[in-house]
Amino acid sequence: MTTRTPADRYDQAAEYARAQLHFDSKAYADAARILQPLVAAEPGQLAARLLLARSYYHSAQLERAAAELRQVLDQDPAESYAHLMLGRTLERQGRADEARPHLRLAAAMNDAFA
Repeated sequence: MTTRTPADRYDQAAEYARAQLHFDSKAYADAARILQPLVAAEPGQLAARLLLARSYYHSAQLERAAAELRQVLDQDPAESYAHLMLGRTLERQGRADEARPHLRLAAAMNDAFA
């Protein structure tokens, strides 16, 4: 196992911030390219994985978005935003029956999603 140094953590934080800037600028595919190695290096980092899923969603990479959102929900089944995004992703794919339970859960967990 590789020991992570403070410099490694700083580099990852800087890359995450750079990805967030690309996302905020609507350069979603660029944000995804930056986030992919971060998520691979730190698979338990849910914030990076959620931003990657959102980047995929907004760049119409819906299968990839769904896969990342399922990973988030495997790690944290109570993540209401991931349920909302997975529901919307499935809806966009024309899979309303699969989307419905996730959208209901999101609404039940967070009134803002109702």
